Amino acid sequence: MTQEHIVKSYDEELTRLERSIRNMGVMATQQIDGAIKALVDRDPILAQRVVDGDKEIDNLETEIHEFTVRLLALRQPMARDLRQIVAALRIAPDLERIGDYAKNVAKRSIALDRMPPAKPIVTIPRMASIVQEMISDVLGAFDTGNVEKAREVWERDAVVDDIYDSLFRELLTYMMEDPRTISACTHLIFIAKNIERMGDLATNIAETIHFQVEGVALDEDRPKHDRASLTIVAPHNDENSD
Repeated sequence: MTQEHIVKSYDEELTRLERSIRNMGVMATQQIDGAIKALVDRDPILAQRVVDGDKEIDNLETEIHEFTVRLLALRQPMARDLRQIVAALRIAPDLERIGDYAKNVAKRSIALDRMPPAKPIVTIPRMASIVQEMISDVLGAFDTGNVEKAREVWERDAVVDDIYDSLFRELLTYMMEDPRTISACTHLIFIAKNIERMGDLATNIAETIHFQVEGVALDEDRPKHDRASLTIVAPHNDENSD
């Protein structure tokens, strides 16, 4: 086997690895699409399809893990190639977790379909759309090694946190005003949290890309605005009470 053939074969393996990560990202965003559509349309059949489809992402993550371990063992990569392979090894589990969160959204949408609608669902699809754009953009940054684009995604996570905090307070207030909505609103809070966590995972990927390209971690605090754990909602005062 000639050296030229070895190099060509190695390049093809790296290309295959990048393509697998990209495919996994597409599958994850499609899962989010399906889960949100099932939620908005109250479509339990579509929701179950999303739940069942999570296995495909799990299988691809396993394939990527096995392939990267084999590359590390057989090729013994150095410097930038090593960071590229390690980056793929770290990004694949993040994408797998995004798929898991989409599955969780779909499961809760099935439960919500059995309840009267609590409130118009507008904020959650908007929040999910931002997260999908983050995932798409960060995978584009992975393909091109674009650190600036990865940083933009990293900074955008604060927007998702702000939307989640606002929705969390809104739903808490809604539950206090009408206790009959507690079950449905609780599911919506968990759905919103799942989407917020997807944004965190996209941010993880952005940090991984920075390390892959620059060789050093982002030496900054993550722009987190999640204040839901500190939220206090005052009880509604009934002026007619004794």
